[in-house]
Amino acid sequence: MAEVNRDRTPRVVVIGAGFGGLWAARTLAQGNVDVLLIDRNNYHTFLALLYQVAAAELEAEDIAYPVRSIFWKHSNIDFTLAYAWRVDLQNRIVVTNGESISYDYLILATGSITYSFGLPGVAENAYCLKTLEEAVALKNHIICCFEAAAREEDKAKRESLLTFVIVGGGATGVEYSGALSELIHGPLVKDYRRVDFQSVRIILLEAADGLAANMPQSVRTYTLEKLQKMGVDVRLGAKVREVTPNAVLLSGQDNITTQTVVWTAGVKGEPLAELSGVSTGRDGRVPVRETLQALEHPEIYVIGDLASIKEDTRVLPMVAQVAIQSGITAAQNILRQISGQALQPFHYHDRGSMITIGRKSAGVAIGAKTYTGFVAWLLWLVIHLFNLIGFRNRMMVLINWAWDYLLYERAVRFVFPSEMPSLSKSSSCVRGGGLGNESIPKR
Repeated sequence: MAEVNRDRTPRVVVIGAGFGGLWAARTLAQGNVDVLLIDRNNYHTFLALLYQVAAAELEAEDIAYPVRSIFWKHSNIDFTLAYAWRVDLQNRIVVTNGESISYDYLILATGSITYSFGLPGVAENAYCLKTLEEAVALKNHIICCFEAAAREEDKAKRESLLTFVIVGGGATGVEYSGALSELIHGPLVKDYRRVDFQSVRIILLEAADGLAANMPQSVRTYTLEKLQKMGVDVRLGAKVREVTPNAVLLSGQDNITTQTVVWTAGVKGEPLAELSGVSTGRDGRVPVRETLQALEHPEIYVIGDLASIKEDTRVLPMVAQVAIQSGITAAQNILRQISGQALQPFHYHDRGSMITIGRKSAGVAIGAKTYTGFVAWLLWLVIHLFNLIGFRNRMMVLINWAWDYLLYERAVRFVFPSEMPSLSKSSSCVRGGGLGNESIPKR
């Protein structure tokens, strides 16, 4: 294995500009190291509000912030826009779609990806909510469904267009179900006067016997009751066995005919570690030492969703606070390792969890205390605004939230072309997702 050259400034490479990667780089900026941050996007995404982009409540740029702008004051931090294919562990080189990048110390902060549990049809036919591109595509599709339903004469096809299935009763599934219900039964009612909104169905499928499994029982009960009041058909114990282009097939229950399946049921570790020969579990996450080092590679630290961090009898969840705190600890341990000091074990400080169901409705758990309803919703608003990066982003999100709250209006109901030829004038609805196969005329 290559040795660190002590005659030059050590180089730390951080792969991933999510919460963990950003906080690790910020901490390393205080040390005598050269830091290179690598990400396939040149922006950081505030993933906690991604579902609001998919529900036409926020614009994509409201929850994205340029990575270079975050670190422009730090002369020892650089950024490169690249996709990391694999890591050459023997020679300490990160192989990207561009250059090969050497490192002395490496922080893997690549996060997680959607996991289909091997069920057929999910990857091909379901919409996911892990990236900005996926959120925008889903928003486009929802609006296209109403555009198509407004002119569809066949009753069965119209009902299929107006049936929206969300698979997974965790935080993302719950929050998107509530946001989608408010979009449909608020602004879209005014937009589509020819559509019979009595035939619109929002169905939330959860294989377990309850929603929001990581929340206290009082919050879980409140969440279920609130969604049902909002018109969401919550089906517990519903196990998906296949997703087809036009239906969701369930085990032991009637199938659901639909043009829209949103998959929020599972995630797993991003595959870079596994592809590089780093030991991973069945969920793709990397088991780490208590110092956050990879078991067989003390120069590699793994943080956030990619790390399988054990605390007492549990593995820490894939949430932002774990990513932030593990990123800080990993960076501090690298600085200690360079200076020859003893490394410190990682201790997670649980600052609580929260979930929002919709307008003036949320659940918050802080320690042994729980809050539901309007007070919890206000706490949710304040904490999310505070954690957004960038003053402009905070202001734009606040304005959009206020506009929605006061006027019951969402101004982001656009269908922007995506993956279209640059000279095309057509919208995504013309070609999109089973809503029509009309060809785009050549110009």
